[in-house]
Amino acid sequence: MPMHHASTSESEAAAQPTVSVQLPLPLGTTYDYLRPADMTLTPGDFVSVPLGGRVVEGVVWRRDGPPGVAEDRLKGVIARLDCPPMPAPLRDLVDWVARYTLTPRGAVLRMAMSIPEALEPTPPRAGYRITPPPPDLRMTDARRRVLRVAAAGPARGATEIAREAGVSTGVITGLVAAGALERVALPADGGYTVALDPGLPGPVLSPEQAAAAAQLRAAIAGEFSVTLLDGVTGAGKTEVYFEGIAEALAAGRQVLVLLPEIALTGQWLDRFAARFGAPPDVWHSDLPRGARRRCWRRVAQASARVVVGARSALFLPFPELGLIVVDEEHDGSYKQEDGVIYHARDMAVVRARIENIPIVLATATPALETVMNCESGRYRRLRLPARHGAAELPRIELLDMRRAPPPRQRWLSEPLVAALSETLEAGEQALLFLNRRGYAPLTLCRACGHRVHCPNCTAWLVEHRLTRQLQCHHCGYVAALPSSCPDCGAEDRMAACGPGVERLAEEVSALFPGWRLALMTSDTVRGPSAAAAFVAAIANREIDIIIGTQIIAKGHHFPLLTLVGVVDADLGLVGGDLRAAERTFQLLHQVAGRAGREDRPGRVLLQTYHPEHAVMRALVDGARDRFLAAESEMRRDGGWPPFGRLAALIVSGRDEARVDRTAALLARAAPHAEQLRVLGPAPAPLAMLRGRHRRRLLLKAARNVDVQAVLRRWLGQVRWPNGVRVQVDVDPYSFL
Repeated sequence: MPMHHASTSESEAAAQPTVSVQLPLPLGTTYDYLRPADMTLTPGDFVSVPLGGRVVEGVVWRRDGPPGVAEDRLKGVIARLDCPPMPAPLRDLVDWVARYTLTPRGAVLRMAMSIPEALEPTPPRAGYRITPPPPDLRMTDARRRVLRVAAAGPARGATEIAREAGVSTGVITGLVAAGALERVALPADGGYTVALDPGLPGPVLSPEQAAAAAQLRAAIAGEFSVTLLDGVTGAGKTEVYFEGIAEALAAGRQVLVLLPEIALTGQWLDRFAARFGAPPDVWHSDLPRGARRRCWRRVAQASARVVVGARSALFLPFPELGLIVVDEEHDGSYKQEDGVIYHARDMAVVRARIENIPIVLATATPALETVMNCESGRYRRLRLPARHGAAELPRIELLDMRRAPPPRQRWLSEPLVAALSETLEAGEQALLFLNRRGYAPLTLCRACGHRVHCPNCTAWLVEHRLTRQLQCHHCGYVAALPSSCPDCGAEDRMAACGPGVERLAEEVSALFPGWRLALMTSDTVRGPSAAAAFVAAIANREIDIIIGTQIIAKGHHFPLLTLVGVVDADLGLVGGDLRAAERTFQLLHQVAGRAGREDRPGRVLLQTYHPEHAVMRALVDGARDRFLAAESEMRRDGGWPPFGRLAALIVSGRDEARVDRTAALLARAAPHAEQLRVLGPAPAPLAMLRGRHRRRLLLKAARNVDVQAVLRRWLGQVRWPNGVRVQVDVDPYSFL
């Protein structure tokens, strides 16, 4: 049978009669296997091995010495898989993330082996490309969309074309039969076959952009470094780091670009293709598995030169990585809260250090941790203080809702309604921002006061009137809208309380009949193709008023959008979260940055009941650095991150009594030292999530404390019952 064993030098590994294999399972140790005499294996090779009664794939890991058991008790490696080995820096990253997050190494490895079928060569496949259409071709809207997609790039598979065009593959079959498309063989692990050209001329840069780009280009040839590209919204940060990408490509290196909302990158991809002559490879969970398989293989074979992806792209097997870019580095979606809990921005810096390559962090609203690293000299900062070209930053005004509240059951104040009217009459576009999906966040009974809540979570059900459902945004539970109260049975007394974007759209439609309105939320815009179509509709002036949640705030450029109205600017300040003020400032600053990005001046109106709040004053005064300094002073005084360390223990299970007993055991075993403090246990703000009761303990430590060592000793003293899970969140970002 396989035996647990630690890991040896790479030169010894090929000569050893045994190899140590790490499996992508929640295991912290490797397993030893016999190496067949006719098989050469070195660290990084992907292999298939027996485990129990099944065959699994794993990676030959490092070795520290011979196995601790007799060889006749070991099973043999079945096969070495036909794919490039996992690069040593990626194996080092897996080790590092496992140690830092206190996660079994196999669980981290599973993220690097997320597409197991990619370990085998891709079978040949058919692609389709456009041909001169016959004169008698019968056209339909579906056929026009397919031909437009096919004309926009090299040959692609039928599923990819159909997905992007929003049609069935039958439309493609019909066009082939009609002679408008032809079938061709695609490269086995192909994607786009057009080579990227770093020598193509880019747009004319401003002096500030050119100076920053020159420093980035110089960094490409050097060793590990971290550069913060700190530019206001609309300053042209993307064009600057494109110059760094061009330098890396010219040097024969691969590039990874991380974006927070990969489904909303249509404009970014267009700009990239215009700069480099072809699109990059793309990696995110919305892609079909076949597309992800091809991307993984292309990365491993070094034929994918630039990959733009979500946080999971950090674990792709780049053999020639030369540059990492983290765009919108402040964004909270870089923190993974489930499974392996890690922050992709921070782990990207770790990978850059392991690879000994430069990394660029780009944003208009840097995280306080990043600012502190710049001030300490660990990171370099390049500033772009002005918008590119003729565009100027928008004027931001506060609308004090205490003095001018909207009419009852309305959510837009009279000044905001007047500004909307002026904007529309001027032939310009407006954006109304409300970071609350659905129609209403709460449904209650006017007879007894019963509030409709999720049976699986400590959360109210959100009404979605467009689908006539109540939905939990935490676990996905869905129920029909009740006609009577589930508690007292009263008929026709259920009332929607508070506004969501759907309710706001109802109000706007009544106020501005005839104007074209559209919602942009994760419920209405699903996937990259839908997002690209929505963004194109805005750019083509097919939409007059956009109502959106936070997905509209990130990176979009709409030339005619001149007014942004924030319906509830105070929303993110509720709840007492450590980072509430910082996150609210970042979000509102970003959404304000959508206004006035070209030659027409922009205006931003923030509806607030707290106009005196530091966040609101900083936004109006354009005093970002003053706000960050005040936030920094508050954190320093309290010993909070980045001036101290935090780690959370989340105890969860379906049996509430067992969860409470485990939390109490952990509290009794809690470490005691001058530089440590343990808070809790206490119910988590979401005290029940997906049917599991949850309790939290928070370890607060001085900056110089080895938090991981403290946590290992602490957890090692406690045994908890089956059915109870204890998750570790080092450097927690959210406190739900």
